[in-house]
Amino acid sequence: MRIAVSGSIATDHLMTFGGKFTDTLIAEKLDKISVSFLVGNLEIRRGGVAGNIAYGLGCLGLRPLLVGCVGPDFADYRSWLEAHGVDTSGVRTSTTRQTARFTATNDESGNQIASFYPGAMSEDAEIDITSLAAANGIELVLIGAGDPGAMQQHTADCRAAGIPFAADFSQQVAFLDGDAMRTLIEGAAYLFCNEYEAAVIESKTGWSGEDILARVGTRIITLGAEGARVERRGEDPLVVGPVTDATFVEPTGAGDAFRCGFLAATAWDLPLERAVQLGNLMAVHALETVGPQEYELKPAPLAERARLAYGDAAADDLAAHLPA
Repeated sequence: MRIAVSGSIATDHLMTFGGKFTDTLIAEKLDKISVSFLVGNLEIRRGGVAGNIAYGLGCLGLRPLLVGCVGPDFADYRSWLEAHGVDTSGVRTSTTRQTARFTATNDESGNQIASFYPGAMSEDAEIDITSLAAANGIELVLIGAGDPGAMQQHTADCRAAGIPFAADFSQQVAFLDGDAMRTLIEGAAYLFCNEYEAAVIESKTGWSGEDILARVGTRIITLGAEGARVERRGEDPLVVGPVTDATFVEPTGAGDAFRCGFLAATAWDLPLERAVQLGNLMAVHALETVGPQEYELKPAPLAERARLAYGDAAADDLAAHLPA
């Protein structure tokens, strides 16, 4: 199955604060907040949800098509992605804006305060996702967090053309209103979210979990250190536990890595349990490095880790599809 990934393509500026945000923030004064945090280090990394997911899929051997707009400063990033198995022919270069930028500060408890400059991403709606899909044999489009207008346009185009799509709001869950969410969800083959995002989606749309399952094929809810849960209408939820030997380093990109693992296993026609297991294994790769695309994927250690976490059958099923 050939997968296209749309959404943000960005440079990440990641900083670490050696304390807890909660020790500085005063609940009674949050309406007049003015704070700064002295950080101990700065890491500049490649990122953006579409870039991160495409990178992971490329490392897993799927040759995904990356779709989005970037600035003239994208050359090195493009070379990096191509070297890791990503098809960047669906990337459009803006003549007036720079590539989007994500700036995040994480504290010692794993909490994060971030800001995002959209830049060239604001032109994503000018991309014809239907033509790209037809020209590249695309069988599934992941519509990730990006320009809200582009998310709406790509979803409408996929729905009209009968192209299966996955909805993934992630960072945009705070900015999309209920009407937009309902439009983006309707008819999705997959809906990805974490527990907090699931609650926000239900609150904004006014739909219950059952209402959402009546409109999507599969809802996947990541549960952090508890693993992930998969829900389908009329079926019992499938809960898959985490990889328990994970060493937490930095959280950025873990959710994106989960998605690439889940989608890769789905593309290999493996069952949902295996898809979640590979998603959890890929998420651990991102958690154990600084930066969402800094992990190195080695098939043999990945298969062995799958064996330790999920048993021989899981390891054998995944190893059969991992790139040499």
